[in-house]
Amino acid sequence: MKITKYILASMLILACSSCGDSWLDLEPSTYAQTDETINVLSDVAYALNGIYSTMQDPYAYSGRLVYYGDAAGDDMQAYSSTKRTGSAYLHSFTKDNMQSSYWSYPYTMITECNSILEQIDDIETVETDLRDYYKGQAYALRGMFLFDLTRIFGYPYKKDNGASLGAVIVKTVLDKDAKPARNTVAECYDAIIEDLLTAIDLMDNDEGNSYQKGHINRWGAMTLLSRVYLYHGDDQKALDMAKAAIEGAEAEGYSLWTTEEYPDAWSYDYSSSSKGEVLFEIVNTTDDDPGKEALGYLFHPDGYKDICLTSSFYELLMEDPDDVRLQLLVFSSKRAFVYKYQPEGDEIIQDANIPLLRLSETYLNAAEAAVKVGNNDDAVKYLDAIVRRANPANTVEGTEVTLERVMTERRKELVGEGEHYYDALRDGGYVDRHESSVTFSEISSTSHLTMDSDKMYFNWDYFRSVLPIPADEIDANPNMVQNPSYSSEN
Repeated sequence: MKITKYILASMLILACSSCGDSWLDLEPSTYAQTDETINVLSDVAYALNGIYSTMQDPYAYSGRLVYYGDAAGDDMQAYSSTKRTGSAYLHSFTKDNMQSSYWSYPYTMITECNSILEQIDDIETVETDLRDYYKGQAYALRGMFLFDLTRIFGYPYKKDNGASLGAVIVKTVLDKDAKPARNTVAECYDAIIEDLLTAIDLMDNDEGNSYQKGHINRWGAMTLLSRVYLYHGDDQKALDMAKAAIEGAEAEGYSLWTTEEYPDAWSYDYSSSSKGEVLFEIVNTTDDDPGKEALGYLFHPDGYKDICLTSSFYELLMEDPDDVRLQLLVFSSKRAFVYKYQPEGDEIIQDANIPLLRLSETYLNAAEAAVKVGNNDDAVKYLDAIVRRANPANTVEGTEVTLERVMTERRKELVGEGEHYYDALRDGGYVDRHESSVTFSEISSTSHLTMDSDKMYFNWDYFRSVLPIPADEIDANPNMVQNPSYSSEN
């Protein structure tokens, strides 16, 4: 039977609702219209491709859901207050102007995952490994979406052992009249971990272990779970999961980029015969690109030049002028821009793919977890691979690796990939926006924009360290509770 889907219609509704149009009938985003009948595995493949297509949107993982994790922190900043990243950088969101896409896009995709999971077990097929792989993708993606919702709208787990409110856990396709309440951060993490463990188990076969361009596989799910475990404080589990992901992925032909490959590797067209280190990416093409709101165009000075490095982070990078990662910087208007979102071949910058999970992070997750459990041998082993790749003249062998050393390397390696803001706060640290103590002529026009002092230096106690629940969600659902201090904000 032909599948009837409403993804495009849903995306149009979301785009309109993000602009605050009052004529829309208000319905919670935990309900998203879907009418799909899944009878055969090709129907499941079609439905999964619909989810990946929604992820491709610039209001999802080709844009906002990634750049928020950079713009809100202290390593990158909006070029000006009127830029698209300006509200995230200036922490100027209120309960009334909050962009609803941060909340609604993940729930639209969670609904699609739930639709697959409610029907896939009824499919009779001899291709059971393929069915399990499809099912595993749905679980892994649902876990990813809930994780991002939880860390955007909920305080870090370690702040209060997850007692505060996070997102809404939705495991079924809800009726439009459903009015679910927010779950605690602890409950969200339990659900995220359960989904990812289920996904990893389902994908433990040739289908799930193999390279699937633009689709999450077992190694990507394991890397994501190792990250989740770090947020949750399960450090030994994080180490075990990251080590298993590294060993499994490398046995399948994945490998860290070499120093020589690194500057241009971001634009390679990877395949099953040449996997590289990208475990999961959003694939954009000239015929199917997310437009000029996407990261490739936002990050580049030939595009919207929307977001650049802070002077303090540039100073950190320049502590080693021979670090290969400096070759990813493009300079314009006396500012430094990160050029990780590189188009393939004859494509243009807005067509750039968006890497979401890389083997480099898996190594860094392993190193961080190893430090936290007191395993210096593993900390040296996994951190040294990243340090030597950045500059072969450097090493951490023969040293006692500290957590600060790992997190500094993590900042340098993952800048521009949407992680630093959460990394800065998840263990009780600070966002510290200050200017460089050194003058660099090539970025001499770089300085933080004018903002209140409480937005320049803060930790997880600052109420703006999480975003407000969009007003439409509060209005549509009487059981939805706003985050602290936003309700009383003028």
